[in-house]
Amino acid sequence: MKHCYFLLFIFFLVSCNQSKELSDEEVLEKATTIHERVITLDTHADINIANFTDSVNYTQRLENQVNLPKMKEGGLDVAWFIVYTGQDSLNANGYEKAYQNAMSKFDAIHRLTKEYAPNQIELALTSNDVRRIHDQGKKIAMIGIENGYPVGEDITNVKKFYDLGGRYMSLAHNGHSQLSDSNTGEKDNVWLHDGLSELGKQVVAEMNKYGMMIDISHPSKEAIKQMIALSKAPVIASHSSARALCNHSRNLDDEQLQWIKDNGGVVQTVAFKSYLNTEKYKARNSKIKEIEKVVMDSLGSKWLTRNEIRELPAVDRDNYLKKYVVMNGIVKKKTASMTNLPPAVDVSDFVNHIDYLVEKIGIDHVGISSDFDGGGGIDGWSDASETFNVTLELVKRNYTENQIKKLWSENLLRVLDECQKIAQDLQG
Repeated sequence: MKHCYFLLFIFFLVSCNQSKELSDEEVLEKATTIHERVITLDTHADINIANFTDSVNYTQRLENQVNLPKMKEGGLDVAWFIVYTGQDSLNANGYEKAYQNAMSKFDAIHRLTKEYAPNQIELALTSNDVRRIHDQGKKIAMIGIENGYPVGEDITNVKKFYDLGGRYMSLAHNGHSQLSDSNTGEKDNVWLHDGLSELGKQVVAEMNKYGMMIDISHPSKEAIKQMIALSKAPVIASHSSARALCNHSRNLDDEQLQWIKDNGGVVQTVAFKSYLNTEKYKARNSKIKEIEKVVMDSLGSKWLTRNEIRELPAVDRDNYLKKYVVMNGIVKKKTASMTNLPPAVDVSDFVNHIDYLVEKIGIDHVGISSDFDGGGGIDGWSDASETFNVTLELVKRNYTENQIKKLWSENLLRVLDECQKIAQDLQG
């Protein structure tokens, strides 16, 4: 009996020792080890084809948020590069322009992986590709399609985009497409299809047939409900957060989260300031905007809103964005030393959403995304070079290595596997 008590005492001491708080150095060491072992995957990084040329490309540490040097610095293994097309007219001319835009972005990504940096980054089409390329020590590119508008009215474009490497697609962006209503309809409660169009429903079936994941991040709530009901495969939200914590139409409410859980899908929490903490974002942004306007004026340009930038002719937009990048660099340096600014939306705010989603729908249904080079980025994860800070915050909140692995890549890759398996069954 005394021997049993002695063993219980030893077990108690060991348990207490294990449960003690780690020092900052121990937390850092643990996070570093985990970050090196897991595959880190970000499902949303926009691209500008001007950065995919012989002279200017992702082998260089450009001013944009995602490129190879920054991926290496921050330990970001997989970047989903986005074939994004803004919403325009629902007619043949609009569809043709959108198709050409999409093809130019597919081509840019293929040039990066095949011509400019084949020894540094490779295009992955499956989860096995991801693991194989990672084991070779290279970075990994994957392709997502933001807005199904370039499909036009030709449903065969779904397979064409899949064959070019597209592994997920959203059926709408900002504005209703020919396939689906957008979340932006909430603003005036004006809808085009009351969810999905008949063509949109066919596109859902076609995506299931070929194993392309359905992205529900931008469509309307009713469209999302219909997509999930129609889909034979799990869906993803490639870059969305929790509406309960931040009431934005781009975020998902608890009912939508339950739909995704029941469907077996995954929500890729997004590091987008105004989707994480509206109050902090607005307070700080109003002060930053004043500084940006002064700097932009010194560069010979008027400061423009995102909508005003989108409305510029292509050449003018490109010229403006070049100045914007310069301005942004100046403002970042200037504000870094300022102590009187309202607090920034940061990694803690981001992981608050991860915490909420994990509690609400479970660790198997949550992932990570940035929306870098498309408006994303927060204090502490402002570009790919700071990716480690997300893992560090997760470790601070006592997530295990297995949980962190799921959040960073395993959940998303599981959905991809399931979509491709279902496609094989459908084709068979």
